[in-house]
Amino acid sequence: MVGSEVKSIFLGRANLTDAYCKVINGQMFLLNLDVDPYDKGVAAFLPDRRRDRRLLMHRKEIDTLERKAQEKGFTLVPLSMYFNSRGKVKVQIGLGKGKAQYDKRDKIAKDDERREMDRARSLKY
Repeated sequence: MVGSEVKSIFLGRANLTDAYCKVINGQMFLLNLDVDPYDKGVAAFLPDRRRDRRLLMHRKEIDTLERKAQEKGFTLVPLSMYFNSRGKVKVQIGLGKGKAQYDKRDKIAKDDERREMDRARSLKY
């Protein structure tokens, strides 16, 4: 990450909503991280908002995460960003598994049922 991005992240102007991590050629990259441009930065030196950013990790960590991410349904997701005691930006990465289609239908049905019960309770009183 370049200096203007770090300043913007420090101000809380980074969005992890659509971001994910991927191993490309043995290196870990953070993709789709949205960092607003720094207000006081020079326009000529402002990088793209959603460019690919390389993460520095030990080879063993990258290999382990890559092996686990290749299993069916798993993906590497950035959970949070923070600054360590030396002022470096750190990204906490988690291994996530997507929901199956039947899980989604069950959840929607339960939510609808709960909503109906809440409505019935509120009408009584």
